[in-house]
Amino acid sequence: MGIIKEYKKFAVKGNVLDMAVGIVIGIAFGKIISSFVADIIMPPIGILLAGVDFTALSFIIKKATVDNPEVTINLGKFIQTIIDFFILSVVLFGAIKGMNNFKRKEEAAPKPPQAPSNQEIILGEIRDLLKERD
Repeated sequence: MGIIKEYKKFAVKGNVLDMAVGIVIGIAFGKIISSFVADIIMPPIGILLAGVDFTALSFIIKKATVDNPEVTINLGKFIQTIIDFFILSVVLFGAIKGMNNFKRKEEAAPKPPQAPSNQEIILGEIRDLLKERD
């Protein structure tokens, strides 16, 4: 029974739930970036390459036969994936940098002075009494 309780404690922790939400949002955001690159950025690049569908840009290694399909190196899809990664990494870098700046501003904000605790007051009185003895 101890393992089940330990697992529940682990799975219900805020960090695990935050991570799960972050992963789901990240996957959805990745799809948005992929669509942005495939549907908005790559068509103009294809026009610049004399109207070629950029994702169809490939090199045939082995032609198709009756029994086997064509073997190709899909250079256009690879370059599109690199552009996806680049845009996603720049956006994530900006988001993390912004969050870090926000955290630094929170940490730099001066904290209001707090009243000393009873223990500190008593220790101060003891210190003062010891100083009077000398």
